[in-house]
Amino acid sequence: MNIQQLEYIIAVDNCRSFSKAAGASFVTQPTLSMMIQKMEDELGVKIFHRPPQSLVQPTEIGKQIISQARIAVAQVNRIKEIIQEEKDIIKGDFRLGIIPTVSPYLLPKLMQVHRENRHDVRIVISELTTDQILKGLAGDSLDGGILATPLKEPSVREYPIYYERFFAYVSPREETLFAKAALDESDLNTAGLWLLDEVHCFRTQILHLCNLKKRRNANSVFSYEAGSIDTLINIVDRNEGLTVIPEMALAGMSRKQKENIRPFRNSNPVREISLITRREFLRERLINIIINEVKSAVPQSFQDMAMKQYVVPL
Repeated sequence: MNIQQLEYIIAVDNCRSFSKAAGASFVTQPTLSMMIQKMEDELGVKIFHRPPQSLVQPTEIGKQIISQARIAVAQVNRIKEIIQEEKDIIKGDFRLGIIPTVSPYLLPKLMQVHRENRHDVRIVISELTTDQILKGLAGDSLDGGILATPLKEPSVREYPIYYERFFAYVSPREETLFAKAALDESDLNTAGLWLLDEVHCFRTQILHLCNLKKRRNANSVFSYEAGSIDTLINIVDRNEGLTVIPEMALAGMSRKQKENIRPFRNSNPVREISLITRREFLRERLINIIINEVKSAVPQSFQDMAMKQYVVPL
């Protein structure tokens, strides 16, 4: 049994397919299958069920072996991180998850900044929900995540990077609200409020913002299930109601759409966006590269740490 075999069974567990796991591991399927078969023969147990027409599933003993394999591979990676940090080596892959309500606005500029900096680091990016990012960090399939904080998760370390204001986006058909120069948080309860699906932490923050968890009016709250802020904007453009959007969404709007934007009166609600890593992740220089590149990709006005006091809870 060796580390490579452990990595292969983890890949199969992640992909639930030998062919997809082989592709993710950059080996042929026969090679991966042979290595796993050798491991099973050595241990004298079956790690995976191999049904012909459905997803590969771990056996009960296989689940325990894979869980321990994840710990072993993570510890080997920690050793590599210690060596790279000691030798001041800044190279390799950084596997990064970004939540869907951040990635469309941050990612294009971040990719440009990273390309121009010419670091010997390849950022491998996946668009994932907060729960998926936390599972990826725990399972060692991710090195970091960019998402809304604070999470208060003891297993991760948070590096706050910027603070982004919330704005209301109001349909002109909502004549009373549209006539206002700024909205009160209570105004969010007076018309149809379009929200993202429950898997998005952005939705949770908006519910906190307007106290809908305590005063929810089922007749005035609509839920859009796909999870795209841009689609919520388009819905408001073509229907009644309003939604809440992050500040970076304003940059891609037309002049006509910007006429529908309203700030909040007597409050300055924001979300905190951070890089998170496992607490055991040791490559501080690499972390600092990612943080500095994200800072270069967002406006300087977003980096006022005094805004932390206005963060809406998750």
